[in-house]
Amino acid sequence: MPLSRGLGRSYGDSSLPAPGDLTVAGSVRADRVLAFDPATAVLRGEAGLSLHQLIRLLLHRGFFTPVTPGTQFVTLGGMVAADVHGKNHHRDGSFGQHVLGLKLRVADGRIVECSPHQERDLFRATIGGMGLTGHILEVTVQLKRIPSPWIRCESVRLPDIDAYVAALKEAAPLWPMTVGFVDCTARGKHLGRGVLYKGRWAEPHEAPSHQPLPLRPRTVPFDLPSGLLNPLTIRAFNALGYHKHMARVRTRILHPEAYFYPLDKLLCWNRLWGSRGMTQYQCVLPDEAGPGAARRFLELLVSRHAASPVCVVKDCGPEGIGLLSFPRPGITIAVDFPVRDHTQGLIDALNEHVIKEGGRIYLAKDAFTRADHFRAMEPRLAEWETIRRRWDPEGKLRSRQSVRVLGDRAARAGVVVTSTRSRRK
Repeated sequence: MPLSRGLGRSYGDSSLPAPGDLTVAGSVRADRVLAFDPATAVLRGEAGLSLHQLIRLLLHRGFFTPVTPGTQFVTLGGMVAADVHGKNHHRDGSFGQHVLGLKLRVADGRIVECSPHQERDLFRATIGGMGLTGHILEVTVQLKRIPSPWIRCESVRLPDIDAYVAALKEAAPLWPMTVGFVDCTARGKHLGRGVLYKGRWAEPHEAPSHQPLPLRPRTVPFDLPSGLLNPLTIRAFNALGYHKHMARVRTRILHPEAYFYPLDKLLCWNRLWGSRGMTQYQCVLPDEAGPGAARRFLELLVSRHAASPVCVVKDCGPEGIGLLSFPRPGITIAVDFPVRDHTQGLIDALNEHVIKEGGRIYLAKDAFTRADHFRAMEPRLAEWETIRRRWDPEGKLRSRQSVRVLGDRAARAGVVVTSTRSRRK
C-alpha cells in the first residue's frame, strides 16, 4: 500500500516513500469541495483540496480556516497528517481540534470513518500521525467566520530575547494571533532581539472596503551558489530585518497573505540555499522549563555558530487531541540551516538540549532526528504505535521518515523513487 502524498511541502522526508517502495499515492487530483453549509460553516472536502484553493473560494464570502500554517500550499490531508498549527495556537489550538470527522482507507483496503466520537483511537492516531495510519480521503472541518478579510497588525521591536518572551506572553490574552522573528546571530545583551507581530481580523469599519486581490508571487529561477548564505551574510540579513522596523511600535492593516504567508510571495525560495538545500528545525520548549528556556536555546545556537536567516518564535497553548501532535504549552522556536557536513551533529546537539528541557520536535519539519532521540522526547509514542499496529499489523504504510525515526522496515535500499497520482472519482 503506497504512502499518500499531497503537495510535498514538508521540509523533511515524511512524504517520501521508504527505500524500496516504488510508488506514492498522490492526492492532488482529489481536490473537490464535497459539501459546505454557510449556516454552520462546516466544510467537507477531499484530502487533496489545497488551502490555497479553499481561501480563493471562501475568503470573500467571510470564512477562513480555523488554523493555518505558514504556507497556503498544503492540502487538507496534509494539514491533518501534520496537525498543523499557526499564529493562533495559544487561542485556538491546532488544526485537529477543529476536525469533525475523517474518511480513511486503512491498510487492509477498508474505508473507515472516524471522529472524536467514532473509532476515536484511530482518529487520535491519525491527527498528527504523518499519514501512517491510512490514506486520508475526506476531511470534515469547522471553518471560522471572519468580520473582514483584512488583518489589523501591531508590531513592536524588542531589544533581547527576555523582553521578547515577556511581550509574547503579555500579548497572548489580548491578541488571537502572535508571531515574531528574532535575531539568533546577535550576541551578548542583544541576544534574541526581534520584532513581535500581534494580529486579529480587522473589523469592517477598520478595513478597506474592497476585497484583497491575490498577491502575485515571484520565482527564484535557479539554485544560487551554496556559499551565498554564510554566517556573514546571515548576520547582515538579521540585522537589517531588525533595524528596518524603524518605530518601536507600528500599527497597520495588512493583506491576509502578507500576514499569514510571507514566504509564499517567493516561489521556489528553497533555491536561495543552493543545490545542497536547507533543513528546518522546530522544537517546543515547555512552560515547565521556565522563562529562560528560549535564551538557553539561542545561547546553544550561538555557541555552535549555527546562523539562521529566519528564527521564528511563538507561544503554544494546550496539547491537542492527536497522539503525535507537536504543540504543547510553551515556546516554539523554528530555525533554518543550510545542509552541510556538520548538520547531523548540530541536530543531535539541539535534540539532546531539547530532551533535557522536556521538549520535543515537529516531525513535519524534521529530516535528521535519530530514532533514540525522538523516543526520548515522545512519551505518547507507545500508545500511538499500539493503535497503528491494530490497523496496520503488517506495517504496509511507511515513509522514509518512519524508517529513520520509528524503525519501520525498508524493502531494500538504493531504488529510484517514482510517484503516481490518484484518479478523481
